[in-house]
Amino acid sequence: MFLNTILVVLTDLAAGFMGSANFRRHFHLLLSCLIVFGPALSMWVSQHSIFAKRTNFLYRAFLRSGWGWTCIFVGSFVFLLSFSVRRSLVLSLRHLSRLVVAGVLWVGFRKLLDVLENATGSCYEPLSAVDGQPTVDGQPFLLLREGASKKLCVGNGMLWRGYEVSEDIFLLCLCCLLVAEETAVFGPYLTLGGPSGAPLRLLFLFCVILLGLWVFLLLCLLAYFPAFPTQILGGALGCLSWRGLYQGWYRLGPSWYCPGRPGVGLLTKKEGGQPE
Repeated sequence: MFLNTILVVLTDLAAGFMGSANFRRHFHLLLSCLIVFGPALSMWVSQHSIFAKRTNFLYRAFLRSGWGWTCIFVGSFVFLLSFSVRRSLVLSLRHLSRLVVAGVLWVGFRKLLDVLENATGSCYEPLSAVDGQPTVDGQPFLLLREGASKKLCVGNGMLWRGYEVSEDIFLLCLCCLLVAEETAVFGPYLTLGGPSGAPLRLLFLFCVILLGLWVFLLLCLLAYFPAFPTQILGGALGCLSWRGLYQGWYRLGPSWYCPGRPGVGLLTKKEGGQPE
């Protein structure tokens, strides 16, 4: 009983905050400021910290499979929320289709960025003075290797130079905005008196924790691994993807070609006082 009370209090506070107009209106601006000014934190962080190593547990366990974690928790929350209100599998699948669209967009952009990077970049083999080759101002000459892709180039220990967009920042930015959008409806849903058992509240709390983790990892990457302008380009691509989906396409309303915005069909009150 005591734990359930704590769960209710925590989720009510989080739902009220994330469902507020100020949060929904300004969260993307906060992320934009973090991406632009976050690399300045590199002047104060220690490079001996555990977060300065790419082999850190959080990077390996969450960053490399960030989209999977987002789909598991947010997808479970969206499905349980929609199904508990209408008991309609079709409606639940329609709301889940937003995650499918975002996943297709993520995979498509990854493929496109990989093609562009291979098309605009070049592979170089460093030749240092240790190998009997001259250097200029202490920097080794670079021998151009034609016809190598980035994956093959880096895998052979050579240097790849070209135009890049940070896929990690793109993914984290997109996941943060997606989690914020999909969970923001829980506050209005509770206000309307919708059924909210412990499983639904736990899933919402996990989504909130996941959002906090994504923001934390975003700050870690910006502070410990600053890379201008690739990180800004990745963040911009993530924000544009969110705006095109949630602020553009989904506003057209539910139809055969559009899943609609979060909460559509769930946040209407019927005579009994519960959402229908």
